[in-house]
Amino acid sequence: MTRASLFLLAGVVLLSSFAIAQSARKKSPAFRWVNVPEKLPMGCEHAVFRSPSLGVDVGYCIYLPPGYRKKVNTKRHYPVVYHLHGGRPGNETKSVNLARFVHAGITESKLKPTIYVFANGGPVSWYNLPGAKKAQGEHVFVKELIPHVDRTYRTVAKRGGRAIEGFSQGGRGTTRIMFKYPGLFCSAAPGGSGYGPEKKIQQNNGAESSVLKFTPGDDAWSLARGFAGRANQPVLPILIWCGDKGFNYETNLDYLEYLNNELKVKAGRLIAPGIAHSASRIYEQHGMKIMQFHQRNFSR
Repeated sequence: MTRASLFLLAGVVLLSSFAIAQSARKKSPAFRWVNVPEKLPMGCEHAVFRSPSLGVDVGYCIYLPPGYRKKVNTKRHYPVVYHLHGGRPGNETKSVNLARFVHAGITESKLKPTIYVFANGGPVSWYNLPGAKKAQGEHVFVKELIPHVDRTYRTVAKRGGRAIEGFSQGGRGTTRIMFKYPGLFCSAAPGGSGYGPEKKIQQNNGAESSVLKFTPGDDAWSLARGFAGRANQPVLPILIWCGDKGFNYETNLDYLEYLNNELKVKAGRLIAPGIAHSASRIYEQHGMKIMQFHQRNFSR
């Protein structure tokens, strides 16, 4: 290869790298606590509440089942499922389109009327970042949003009427939160969770990377062991779901093995054959099983 060809090749590589970096930058919008959607699925609304700890408005999307607004139903209360979105940073609109499956299930009488809440996970989705007052996504969700929803809507405001689920980063959040606050939820369904990064956090004293470090022990593996070791824990039905073509399929199997065989924490599994890392595709084929899992556990 001539020197001119080498210079040309180097230039192409440099331009390609720059284009990739620019593209990645475009795909990572600045974090906002309030993200107003242009369009929402049937039955969904966007709302905000004032965070006492942050002093700012925080957005969320909520699905209200048919009949909720009817005057004849003003004394009826509904169970709630909280769905935690994937990806970072947080955005309450990321997973709201899953509400269309909920709406179809209810209108076809396959599900009982249920409220679904799609929250904003914060700057580091569903984590509290030590020393960063504005990056306390777990606290805002657990300590502020859930009480706000119970005050504002006609929910079954107790453990027997409250469930949690999430996918990818939201599956990680679901797993950590369900083991930290098992008294809040009657069922939990983490999907497509990144248990590999969670293992890295466990093994590196809380560090996920050189620039991102969480509180040591605040990971899915350590919290599960802590849950298993405590006496008189409430029974927590768990369903782990993922596609067998997903990039973290193997680590989900490893985590199921860890829970069921090493810790003796019972967890069911839903493996979607032929499906990659996609909550919407799994919901298209198997969402009813996930939704009915929660339904079976409401007020059991």
